[in-house]
Amino acid sequence: MAIGMRVVLGLMTFVTVGMIIGALVQLAFIRRLEESYGTEFVYFTRQHQSSRGGFLPLPRGINWANDKEANVLRLGYVKPEVISWSPRIIVLHNFLSAEECEYLKAIALPRLQVSTVVDPQTGKGIKSDVRTSSGMFLRHEERKFPMIEAIEKRISVYSQIPKENGELIQVLRYEKDQFYRPHHDYFSDTFNLKRGGQRIATMLMYLGDNVEGGETYFPKAGSGECSCGGKTVRGLSVKPVKGDAVLFWSMGLDGQSDPNSIHGGCEVLGGEKWSATKWMRQKSTS
Repeated sequence: MAIGMRVVLGLMTFVTVGMIIGALVQLAFIRRLEESYGTEFVYFTRQHQSSRGGFLPLPRGINWANDKEANVLRLGYVKPEVISWSPRIIVLHNFLSAEECEYLKAIALPRLQVSTVVDPQTGKGIKSDVRTSSGMFLRHEERKFPMIEAIEKRISVYSQIPKENGELIQVLRYEKDQFYRPHHDYFSDTFNLKRGGQRIATMLMYLGDNVEGGETYFPKAGSGECSCGGKTVRGLSVKPVKGDAVLFWSMGLDGQSDPNSIHGGCEVLGGEKWSATKWMRQKSTS
């Protein structure tokens, strides 16, 4: 009996020691991971292109400077901020670089025309007094330009929607006193649903600063008040900041069009508002 007890105690001691050793090994492994990624922060030498100023932190030990994929996605620069869950709205600070903003504006400027809206009866674009901007669409062949490719890939990754489901990027310019009345991005006609299905999300990118007014306004978001073209109104608005983007969903988690996604472009009180819009569909648009 005594021998049996000694054997049991010996086995228990062996197991206990093994568990302690295993735990120490695991802790050492975790410690190595922490040291590898780092908890301290270094700073990029490039300053924010937004009015927020400051520098962007990166974990010590991660070097993205020579990582092509990281540069395309602007890792370390883009800062997501959820501002509403219903409707779903995320502001992506520093989504575009200053060079990308100027590039889109340069392509668009000589091709700007009076903006149109979708006719629910025919599905075609018509002029309307609810939208007073000027704009243009990029061409299919321009999607192959390296900078446009990078922007479209970034949109796809951050929206989690395949790139082929996206429409052509539209660039818009709003001058003083111009606006876009509140509207939905999803279609109410059947004509536009034939190619790619319903619009499910929108990426709205700001290309310029120094504009007074011109906010993107969501009257059904939030429970407070906001500024829209110099007026205080109910809802939520986003001020145009060069390089920032607003990602919002026109379709809810139930797969149905979300009426709360109604939005508009507030009146521009001074300067010019430049933006670029990418609509994403349920299926491929090609």
